[in-house]
Amino acid sequence: MTDATTTPSYKYKSASAKTGLSRRALLKTGAAAAAASALPAPMLWAQNIKDITITHIGQSYSTIPQIAEKANEDLDFEVVMQTAPDTTTHVNRLLTQPDTVDVTDMPNTNMKYFLGRGVLMPVPVSAYKYWDQTLSLFVDGTYPDGTAASLEGYAPIKSQYWKDESAQEFSLTPTDYLVGVPMYYNADTLGIRPDLIGRPIDSWGELLNPEFAGKVALQDGVSTGIADAAMALEALGEVTYVDKGNMTKAEIDATIEKLIEYKKAGQFRSFWSNFDQSVQLMASGEVELQSMWSPAVTEVRTRGIECTYQGMKEGYRGWYIMMSAMNHLEGLKRDCAIEYMNWVNAGWAGAFISRQGFYNSVPDNAKEFMTADEYGYWYEGKAAQGDILNPFGKVMEKAGATRDGGALWDRMGNIGIWNTLMDEDRYLVRQWQDFLSA
Repeated sequence: MTDATTTPSYKYKSASAKTGLSRRALLKTGAAAAAASALPAPMLWAQNIKDITITHIGQSYSTIPQIAEKANEDLDFEVVMQTAPDTTTHVNRLLTQPDTVDVTDMPNTNMKYFLGRGVLMPVPVSAYKYWDQTLSLFVDGTYPDGTAASLEGYAPIKSQYWKDESAQEFSLTPTDYLVGVPMYYNADTLGIRPDLIGRPIDSWGELLNPEFAGKVALQDGVSTGIADAAMALEALGEVTYVDKGNMTKAEIDATIEKLIEYKKAGQFRSFWSNFDQSVQLMASGEVELQSMWSPAVTEVRTRGIECTYQGMKEGYRGWYIMMSAMNHLEGLKRDCAIEYMNWVNAGWAGAFISRQGFYNSVPDNAKEFMTADEYGYWYEGKAAQGDILNPFGKVMEKAGATRDGGALWDRMGNIGIWNTLMDEDRYLVRQWQDFLSA
């Protein structure tokens, strides 16, 4: 047991731990190399693993140097992380140069691009160590109390399973093959500068309130920007949707027409495309109200600037990141890729990411690498007993603070829409560009 102020430290147990013999120890023993020809198959595997490199391409929220360093400390093969500059470049590389990548993490909203392409490897459920400990939200699309999670937008369960080993079609019901291993997820809402606004904000509709003309920002990415805009327009009763997470062409037209009206009236100060831009807009005071990511709110607070991230009465916008392996993998390299995917959710990396405000899909594992105070603040909605630090050691919250929105299921249990990739995606992208350029 650990107290509330001491961060636990554990060594990751690799597959060879079952034999009681460390692969790293084997590799460092000269006698082992000399006797390689006499070793049984598992030990020969240990001899060869040092030559394996796993290339992981992802986004800035996952390809973090400290995580790569820890992975290389714990595992007996090399992990090289590369950060894609944007989602489009990321997807294009996976589709056109799949052999240059071994594992990748992506928003599940990207998964439709890979249907029928044979690029991604079906991950056997039996090969993933923590499926029995994974939250039911990803296993069968339900909350802990058994109720079904919202399917508006691209809910996690819509692309969690392959129908079969051919990896050509998704299945809404559980199968033996995962599209990817669940990693991180969150419930996003509006970032607010309460010191500048001076009154309560409890509805997405405020995003389009003329009171904040020129002080509002949206994400420029269509899968999130359109969802936030739809939440606001529906809250105001300006557009009615059958499913705002999968609009018809008529609903897209009505949405874009309204957004262009607001843009021409000067409602939007900016459209941000990355973490740093959103932080700067809020920290500088150029923007008082905007769609935002939880870690960006965290970063604004570390600068000593008041910034809140409270739930709206219409619910949160949920999102989900998964890690997939590439279909070209085989043999020992395939085994190492799967072990790396297991390592990602073994606890240390999950705890690191949790300190940014994200959630891990196996919270019990992350909990082992967090103090009781950290886990209480981030996951349980408890008041902090001491300073809460971000992953890089900066003080994010002082004692007595509680997380905006409360505990895990207070937030994730109130999803109004998920980030989305609509059936009319190509049409929507063209219309969204018309809005951005209007």
